[in-house]
Amino acid sequence: MSNISIPDLRFFQPLDTLTSDNLSEIAQKLQVLDIPKGDNIFIQGDKDDDHIYLLKGTVELGEGGKASKQIKAGSDEAKVALAHIIPRNFTAVAKTNVTVITVDSDLLDMMLTWDQTSSFQVEELSSNDDDWMTQLLSSEIFRRIPPANIQAVFTSLEDIDVKPGDAVIKQDEPGDYFYIIKSGRCMVTRRMPGSDKEIKLAELGSGQSFGEEALISDAPRNATVVMLTKGVLSRLSKDQFLELLNAPMQDKIGFTAAKAKVESGESQWLDVRMPAEYASAHIKGSLHLPMIFLRMKMKELDKNRHYIVYCDTGRRSSSASFILSENGYNVSVLENGLKDVDTAEMEGKDIAA
Repeated sequence: MSNISIPDLRFFQPLDTLTSDNLSEIAQKLQVLDIPKGDNIFIQGDKDDDHIYLLKGTVELGEGGKASKQIKAGSDEAKVALAHIIPRNFTAVAKTNVTVITVDSDLLDMMLTWDQTSSFQVEELSSNDDDWMTQLLSSEIFRRIPPANIQAVFTSLEDIDVKPGDAVIKQDEPGDYFYIIKSGRCMVTRRMPGSDKEIKLAELGSGQSFGEEALISDAPRNATVVMLTKGVLSRLSKDQFLELLNAPMQDKIGFTAAKAKVESGESQWLDVRMPAEYASAHIKGSLHLPMIFLRMKMKELDKNRHYIVYCDTGRRSSSASFILSENGYNVSVLENGLKDVDTAEMEGKDIAA
């Protein structure tokens, strides 16, 4: 583990939104680099997408050989990653001896996805626990997938008997199955960082499902599900879930086609990254609804509108797309996230110096 403390890391955005456990994971894998005065940290056009944060010293950003601005460690501008537009739209030069930390972008995005999909929407239990199949088939998920997939899902489901107290999934373990409750009730809990106490998030009953978010984001489980009663669960393996349920729900679109839809008024950009990420750079004209608030605030979106959801890589936006789709929203995912977006199509404080 590096000698950078967790409180030090919380100065930076969006690291400050991570749980202590996930931030500790970041701390173990980041790199601390000392760069002499006058050396380049990166140059304009670089495609290395690591998040680089300024810990000590002063950095000068330049474009086309001309100096644009200076950033000092500890300033508000230093809270976000240095010029994190890929390919780099600035050259960063150490004006003094500087220390930077580099964070693997894929690791950070996975941690953000895990944290921001950790909340469950509490549903009222159905009074009809016997008719689970009717309830399931009337759900938004099954209305949006091809009939052949529905048939394949039901032939692929594996039933398991469960009893009170059985932990069906455990927080921090790898995701392996998607579960549908045929009978019985279960409780969803989450252990908060630094505490052994389990916080109750929801109770689920017949016809309801759980376990999808870890499969979509390829991240560890973000909650524990324990049976309250005896019952029967049907489960679908990760590969089958991704192929039969998630893939049909994921309408992916490239940037050129997406831009045309937005310009025609047919669609609206929707950015699901954290506020600091959005403020640094975002597609012009995009709405902003952070993934962490999605379940709480999705009702503010228009179900008659088509949204093109994006994040840095496509991981968080894929999770957001599934959640929105299963709640009846018309969405597509921007393929490859912001990686294919030209800086001319973006705005934010890291775009115009």
